[in-house]
Order: sequence, then structure tokens, then C-alpha cells
Amino acid sequence: VSAMAAEQRRELGRLSALAVYRRVAGTGRMERRRRGAPLPAGRKRAKARLRRGRAGGGGSEPDAPPPAAPPSRVELPVEAPLDPRPEAAAAGPDAKPRDGPKALPSDPRPAGEDRGGVTELLRRLARLEDSRQRAAELFRWLLAPVAPAEFLGRHWERAPLLVRRGDPGYYAGLFSTADFDAALRGGEVHFGTHLDVTSYAEGVRETHNPSGRALPNVVWDFYQNGCSLRLLCPQAFSPSVWHFLSILQEQFGSMAGANTYLTPPGTQGFAPHYDDIEAFVLQLEGKKHWRVYRPRTDAEMLPQFSSANLTQAELGEPVLETVLEPGDLLYFPRGFIHQGDCLPDAHSLHITVSSYQRNSWGDFLEKLLPAALQMALEEDLEYRRGLPMDYLQYMGVANSDTVSARRTAFVEKVQSLIKKLIDYAPIDAAVDQRAKSFLHDCLPPVLTQSEKAQSVYGFPARWQDGGPCNVDILITKDTEVRLLRHGIVRLCNEEAGVMLYYTTENSRVYHKEEPKFLELDPEYTDSIEFLLSSYPNYISVDNLPCETLEEKISLATLLFEKGILTTKKPLAQV
Repeated sequence: VSAMAAEQRRELGRLSALAVYRRVAGTGRMERRRRGAPLPAGRKRAKARLRRGRAGGGGSEPDAPPPAAPPSRVELPVEAPLDPRPEAAAAGPDAKPRDGPKALPSDPRPAGEDRGGVTELLRRLARLEDSRQRAAELFRWLLAPVAPAEFLGRHWERAPLLVRRGDPGYYAGLFSTADFDAALRGGEVHFGTHLDVTSYAEGVRETHNPSGRALPNVVWDFYQNGCSLRLLCPQAFSPSVWHFLSILQEQFGSMAGANTYLTPPGTQGFAPHYDDIEAFVLQLEGKKHWRVYRPRTDAEMLPQFSSANLTQAELGEPVLETVLEPGDLLYFPRGFIHQGDCLPDAHSLHITVSSYQRNSWGDFLEKLLPAALQMALEEDLEYRRGLPMDYLQYMGVANSDTVSARRTAFVEKVQSLIKKLIDYAPIDAAVDQRAKSFLHDCLPPVLTQSEKAQSVYGFPARWQDGGPCNVDILITKDTEVRLLRHGIVRLCNEEAGVMLYYTTENSRVYHKEEPKFLELDPEYTDSIEFLLSSYPNYISVDNLPCETLEEKISLATLLFEKGILTTKKPLAQV
């Protein structure tokens, strides 16, 4: 707080953090919404080196989604998920919702299963060998008891979904107000960067962020005075959220992010708006009243960017209105306007898990078409021929109503060249560039205890008795190895050479690190592809399709040092 604010406090007695902020910053500070907001001597090393990566340049849906199904009273058949309780199956499709399009009372865990919430879930997922299976099962759990196929066919990018579970402990261990407080006490949360202090009253949306570190007494003072708290990157402070999202991102093939929202009783922190992400709202504590509205126009369906703050007068009737309680799930697609407010008798803590920001066919074509045009210019004389000398005389908006042979010929030539572009479109290379960007977005993997013991992260190198010991990584032809996760690497054939991008040295903070990659000689490409196709099975180093045993061992050693490979048995005992 500035010296002026301190003097004002002395003069006027104790003021709240909110009052001080308003006196110093003024009451008119409105939010501008965010839009996106880690060889033994004598051995030859693989011909690869780590560089600071360059920015990326460059999930499939079979058809464009049909118009949104009516979400307000959709009755979904309750298909049995992976872990349905008998009573959930007995409820059947005739179970009546309390309100909203679908109220699905269920605990998707089998009878007798330890009800350990997210903590127990993550332990069970760790027993699965294949990271893709972990991701699929986590997705099932998130939606349960709605089957993923049912969700993808009827709701994904189409209509909201409400799941009522009647299980306050369903998300136990994911995030709590105690975790929020612990993050503040850790001293690394900063206003604006990690935390937003917000309010919405009488149609006015304000952000009250002071500068600097978000100290607990200041933050909780804001909260006591009716301000909502948005933690922008809970995965940076919560191991559970990091673990949860690091698994889920492999299911989406797109960045999985999260914000947490803590709202005081009887208040609202945000104006109505729509977002540019697919949103999964997980109610963790307390209760919150939600209203969800259809996109107002076709142009606002599945938008590329989030909206500005909207007024109540700009809204129609909600297609879904409900009160979320702990354990409940609310999903709504990008473009659906929403607002949430707290009831007078309870605070609310929820986490919004998000994905699919800028992950549309149009975003893919933004990578593909410039590359196709560049190839066409290089390989096809027709694209390099000059425009007609007089085309400015008969083309352009001023001449758009004119009918002439010259205009017809010009338009037909343009259409012909555009159609021919498909012959030059490097579709797979453009997909690789999208994957490269996704790997930069990814959270680093969270290792189980056994994975840590079998990887470089559990290697017992240390300083002891006056010098380093247990330093040499002794990989042999008989060492059995595999990728740590299926989705942690991507081969890209780029102008500068063959690059292997990877996620193991990413940060828990979005894009804090530059993209990480190894530049490989082309002869190692087959070995990377062999590792990918063999996953989750272990293969012996001797089976890598390199020309010599020395190259096999050196490549495996390099990938092990980067955390990309794990071994079936620990290379050294602690």
C-alpha cells in the first residue's frame, strides 16, 4: 500500500483492503477479460543436442456439430460407466432431475470401493500401465455416470450437461479452501499473475488487484468485504490439481487448464459472459446458483475468443438454472453465456477445468494453408505468374456488381488456384506443428514412486565422502526401456532438421519454459517411432533399429537423461 494510503488509514481509522484499493486506484477500474488468459566416459553420445526451442509454427471430430440439442430438459439414458454403483444402475433413465437438463444421482464407484475421492482415484489410475488408459478412465470418472460416448455424441460442443451425484466427497483431495490458504501462505502468489480479486454488483464488474505479493491478511480482508477470489493457476500450487490435469490433457489432445473460484455468501464475482473454452465446473465446497444461456447468434457459437462482460439486458431466458452442491458437475460448451452467484447461507469454492482453446478446424487450417501456399509457390509456375495488368480496373468492391467476361475469368482463376492448393497441403506436417504447440502447453508428467525409481529423477547420484558417486548411467544392450508416457514426445521434420519435442522439462506455470526439444540425426527416427509403437511394453535396447550397438546405447542414454525413457528395473539401488 502506498504512503498516501497508509496516511489515509491513520486519518480515517482501519479501512478494509477493498476500501483502500478503491481510494488509491479509484472505483472505475473495470476488467478487461483474459483470452486465454527438465555417458559414462569413453562412450559415444547420440548425435543430438538440447536447444532452446523456437515458438511453434507450423483430436478429431468427424463432422461439424449439429445445432445444439435442447439442454434444459434432456433425459439421458444412464449407461454404466467403468465403476457404477448398483444403486446408480437401478435408478435408470427415469431418475428425475431436481432441475436443469439432466440430474443424475449416482456414485460411480463400485460397492465396497474406498471412497477416497480424487486422492484414491489417482492412486488407482497409477496402477494402469498405459497413460492413454489412465486418461480415458479419468475422463469416465469426471463424467460418471454419463458414458463418454453419450457425452461426446449429445453434449460436447452442443449443449450443457448437469450431473448431480449427492456425494460431497466425490472431489475430496482435489482442492479446498485449506489448499487456497496454504498457497497464499507459501508466499509465491502474486496479484494479477496468479490471483484476481473481483466483484460484480449493480451491473458493474470490477477487478481490485493491488500490486505485488498476495499476502493472506490482505486477500482474506478482500474476501470478508464481499470480493471473489480467482486463482488462475492452481496447478502451480496444488500437486493434486497438477496430477489431475497432467493425466486429463492426454485425453483431450489439447491443453487442460484450470481456475479456482472462491466466492463469499450472497455475492457474485463476475458479469455474464461466454468463454472460448469447453468448461467443466466441479463444485468443491458450498453451493452456487448458476444460470446458463444459449449463444445469442450463430456467430457466437463455438467462438474463437471470449466475450466482453455482458449486461443482464442482453440475456434471454436461461436454458439451465441450478444450484450446484459439492460433488456436482456442470459442463457447458464455449459460447454459452453463464453467470454464477452465491446463496446467502453458504460460500462457494469450485474449480473450472477447461480445454479446447483455439483447437478448431479453422485453427488447424491457419497452420496448413500458409504452408500449402508456400509449397505451391515453390513448385508450381501457375502460382508465380503475374496478375493481369488491368485487373484493378474491373475487380474490387466498386466493381462487384459488374458482369463481364474479364471478371468471370479472374474469379474462375482464383477458384482454380484455391482448389489446386489441396495438392500441396502438407497435412501431416501441419498436424505435427499443432502437436508441437500442444506439447509446449502441456504440464510435465507426475511420476509415481515406481516411475521415479525407474527414471533419471530417482537416480541416486549424489555428493558423498568428498566427491560425487553413483553418477554413471549404465545402460546395456539388455536394459529394458519404454517411454514414460505415450504423449510426452513428438517427432517433427522441420527445415532445420529432425526435432524431438518433449514435455518432461516443462513448467507447471503456463509457458514459463521455452519449448524443449532434441535435434536428432535422421537415422534415429525409426527408433523413436519404434518406442512409440511399442508403448506401453518394454523393449530391450538391443532391439532399437539403430545401425550399431553403440548408437543404440547412446540414444537410450540420452533419452533416459531427459526423463523421456524409464527402465523396467532401477539402474541403481539407493
